[in-house]
Amino acid sequence: MGKNIREVGVVDLVKVGLKVDEAEDFDNILKQLIDGSKGLDPKEIWKELVARKVFKPWHPHGLHQLLYYSVYNDWDASINGPPLYWFPSLDQSKLTNLGHAMEIHGPKFLGAMYKDPFTSFSLFQKFTVEHPEAYWEIVLKEISVKFHEAPKCILDRTDKSKHGGTWLPGSVLNVAECCLLPSSRLRKEDDSVAVVWREDRCDDSSVNRMTYKELRERVMLVANALDTMFSKGDAIAIDMPMTVHAVIIYLAIILAGYVVVSIADSFAAREIATRLRVSKAKGIFTQDFILRGGRKFPLYSKVAEAGPLKAVVLPVIGDDVGIQLRQQDVSWKDFLSCVDYHPGPKYYPPVYRPVDSVINILFSSGTTGEPKAIPWTQLSPIRCAAEAWGHIDMKVGDVYCWPTNLGWVMGPIILFSSFLSGAALALYHGSPLERSFGKFVQDSGVSVFGYGPSLVKAWKNTNCLQGLDWTKKETSNVDDDLWLASKAYYKPIIECCGGTELASSYIQGSMLQPQAFGAFSTATMTTGFVILDELGVPYPDDQPCVGEVGLFPLYLGATDRLLNADHEEVYFSGMPIYKGMHLRRHGDIIKRTVGGYIIVQGRADDTMNLGGIKTSSVEIERVCDGADESILETAAISVSPAGGGPEVLVICVVLKKGFTSQPVDKLKMIFSKAIQRNLNPFVQGFHAFDLHIFFRSHEVRTFYVTDHSILISLFD
Repeated sequence: MGKNIREVGVVDLVKVGLKVDEAEDFDNILKQLIDGSKGLDPKEIWKELVARKVFKPWHPHGLHQLLYYSVYNDWDASINGPPLYWFPSLDQSKLTNLGHAMEIHGPKFLGAMYKDPFTSFSLFQKFTVEHPEAYWEIVLKEISVKFHEAPKCILDRTDKSKHGGTWLPGSVLNVAECCLLPSSRLRKEDDSVAVVWREDRCDDSSVNRMTYKELRERVMLVANALDTMFSKGDAIAIDMPMTVHAVIIYLAIILAGYVVVSIADSFAAREIATRLRVSKAKGIFTQDFILRGGRKFPLYSKVAEAGPLKAVVLPVIGDDVGIQLRQQDVSWKDFLSCVDYHPGPKYYPPVYRPVDSVINILFSSGTTGEPKAIPWTQLSPIRCAAEAWGHIDMKVGDVYCWPTNLGWVMGPIILFSSFLSGAALALYHGSPLERSFGKFVQDSGVSVFGYGPSLVKAWKNTNCLQGLDWTKKETSNVDDDLWLASKAYYKPIIECCGGTELASSYIQGSMLQPQAFGAFSTATMTTGFVILDELGVPYPDDQPCVGEVGLFPLYLGATDRLLNADHEEVYFSGMPIYKGMHLRRHGDIIKRTVGGYIIVQGRADDTMNLGGIKTSSVEIERVCDGADESILETAAISVSPAGGGPEVLVICVVLKKGFTSQPVDKLKMIFSKAIQRNLNPFVQGFHAFDLHIFFRSHEVRTFYVTDHSILISLFD
């Protein structure tokens, strides 16, 4: 049992890193505040500490820990719900995108029950679940979506064979064009900044900026070049870091009527080949190398090993590729030279297609070993932008940064969230683990920052952000969240949890609700779900419980097909009927707390979330089984740490007869190399290339299960 905030004194403050004179001054301030807050409950005391900015971003993390945990020392979460750290004001709530819309439409939708955005949020969210058409009619006017042919209605529910209905039937558009066009209603202009970026370790150089007009012209240039090499409807892969060039290529493929195949740049050749085969890709864009921390790592060679597909190769440095290309491949420079004599290379007429046309093929791990090929339609970007508008409060003038890759779902999500909101997308062409990345975030004026929990843990452990100003920012371990929030005077961290097949989050935080570290405060707008017990029976909506989530099927942006699996079998078979709806499977086990906050507990199937990337035990076991001649078989599971945060990997190894117990370090190295060679380094959505480095940051413990079994546990 720790100390209560009223018991904290100078000695405690010195122990966490303050000098004696600093501790004495701080103690005086603290005592004055505490003496004036007698009778207040802990959350009101914490609220006052944050409001007065008693502690600063540069104070030692130990001080923030001491104050937070001592304030809530006597807090009983089983009675009061999770401790809260951020509280919206009524005035703030009315200035948000969603709050402003609620002030206009709330009285009409809710009648006398509507009070204000803060008080009536839960009622309004429930209304959007029951009447999604009304909500989407509002949102479609608030984001940068322009239809070539308008939809006949918002939602057609007449076809009972479609669990999720038919959204925006009859509409035709090109969502890439929507990203690029100005919008007077949103104050998104041609000269508004669309992309900001900086090269690896160029800390002293100015941040590069590209306007929407410049972005549109470059996208159209590439679209014209694509027509010289591909046929309409072709699937074209992108396997490269999320650079400004990758973003241009992505938008050009969609603008010109092709389909993007998203492949993460960290994949081994075998995994690249699988995705190219499943998607039936006709070509691929890649780089010669990947640059991280001044070091070059091979990329083109992996793509070449994956198969004979024609590749367009960009140089990581300069204008010329730094590697010999195969005969069928072309350099980026030669690719663009195809339109040197085009009469209007910077203009391209968009290819308009129905709203349910496929624009992007992404991949998510399945339980069979082969990744599920998940097609995104033009509805998917609309969902992305709607959640950025409603939950993150994305606006014109914001700068959005999330270190990720177009091969992971967050790549397309942040791209569409930015451009359909009129915000700027911030890209760092290097490793997010280094101080150089933090300086880029500071220098580019990032106002909305996204990340995976493992990234925050790395920053905290290395202290690489010391001295940088991140107070412009608005995880999911409680202490890691505490560390990050402290860097920005405890601005809100909007937790999000969803899936590639949803094109969005189904649970998230909100700027209109108090927030708790490591927890989600609400289902997203128009999203309904129940929590199922062991027999598949839903718990009452207001009851604290733990169980598998069952999503309501009316979900704009969610998939209605898979390219290499039975969609009905994967997402609906075996799920119960609830109030006439066939619930949709997502696979998460979630906990609803007192007060209605949600905490993700793990998975109901064998899918794992390791550092932000979903994989399955089958994939890991396939690689590890063949990693060494001494191994008979392996079993892989993931474990959620007691303090929250990313799952950790546990591998049980059974050795063949005649082989004695292997040294743990040796097995760790064997598995690391095998996974790096045949699968993918397990890190959250930022670029990393060495699984061994990720593993080395964990303590390895062994337990003998039988004479020939070793349990290797990778714990923080």
